[in-house]
Amino acid sequence: QVQLVESGGGLVQAGGSLRLSCAASGRTFGNNAMGWFRQAPGKEREFVASISWSGFTYYVESVKGRFTISRDNAKNTLYLQMNSLKPEDTAVYFCAAHSSRSYAGTARSDYNYWGQGTQVTVSS
Repeated sequence: QVQLVESGGGLVQAGGSLRLSCAASGRTFGNNAMGWFRQAPGKEREFVASISWSGFTYYVESVKGRFTISRDNAKNTLYLQMNSLKPEDTAVYFCAAHSSRSYAGTARSDYNYWGQGTQVTVSS
């Protein structure tokens, strides 16, 4: 069974940085798109960033210039470097992948594998 496991979340002050990791096991997604979503309390899960098999990246406007998505296919791992964090970035962050798609999707329906999430809390 395919598993996606996020790590790297925690508590950080505004202006600080965190790097999230997503380790995939059971199957490789080296040729497929992967992405990050987040969900704050009482809000819907929203798109954050995605990366295609060819390295094309897409970000939600609110994180452009602050977050960087990357992947290491040899390690079957996805990363999200988060800099200049703001309190509004507080959320549970989820890793996502699709078994047969290679484009960088921005909707939840673009993915069919999900991790359990890692909590990111940014204090003011």
